[in-house]
Amino acid sequence: MSLADTVNEPAADTSAAPSPRTRVRRVAQRAHYDAATLHAILDEAYVCHVAFADEHGVHCIPTACWREGDHLYIHGSNGSRMLRLAADGAQVCVTVTHLDGLVLARSAFNHSMNYRSAVIYGVFEAVTEEYKAAVLDAFMEHIAPGRRHEVRAGSRKELAATTVMRIALAESVTKIRTGGPKDDEADMDRPVWAGVLPLTLAPSPPVADTAAPEREAPVYVKAWANRQDG
Repeated sequence: MSLADTVNEPAADTSAAPSPRTRVRRVAQRAHYDAATLHAILDEAYVCHVAFADEHGVHCIPTACWREGDHLYIHGSNGSRMLRLAADGAQVCVTVTHLDGLVLARSAFNHSMNYRSAVIYGVFEAVTEEYKAAVLDAFMEHIAPGRRHEVRAGSRKELAATTVMRIALAESVTKIRTGGPKDDEADMDRPVWAGVLPLTLAPSPPVADTAAPEREAPVYVKAWANRQDG
C-alpha cells in the first residue's frame, strides 16, 4: 500500500467487523468481513504466518495451512515450541497474503501494491486423536486432490508424533486492493509510464523423483502445469 492510498480514498462503514481488533481503520473500504471472501483467500494459500509471544519475545512463524469449514488448520511435530504454546491457549494472530501486482504511479509517493490478505485472531485448539487422520487427509487433498488414495497413510507412530491444531475463523478480516495507480491531478501530465505489473503464483512442469523406478504420472500431476489457481 502507498502512503497516498490512505488519503485518496474515503472512509467506509466498518460496523460489520466481528471485534474491535479486526476493524480496519486505514483505507477501511478495502475491508471485507464476509465468509466467502475469507474462504477464497485461505483456500488459495499453502502457507500462513502465525504470530505469538512467549517469554523470549514476539515471534512470527511460517507454516503450512489448510481450511476445513469454519476453521484453519496447521500441524507439526509434538516438539514444536509454537504448537506447545498454542496448545496452552496462547492468543495468536494468523495472516495470509497474496501479492497480485506492483502498482507504478506517476509520483514516488503514490506507488502501491495490489493484494488480498486475511488476518485471523484467536486461540488454537488441538484436534483429538480420533479425528487427526481424517484432518490430515484433508490436508493431502488440499495439496494434490486424489493423492491420499495412492500413498501410504500415516502410521500410528507418525500420527502420535504429530500435533494438529485448528483456529476458528469467527474473528477475522480480509483486505483487498485492486486496480491502477491513484495519482494526484497535478501529476497526470508527467511523461512517465504508469500502470500495474501483475504478479501470479504459477505452477511449473512437474519434476519426477529419480531415486526409484519412474512411474507414470497420475492425472493430477500431468495437469499440474496447466492448473489455474484462484
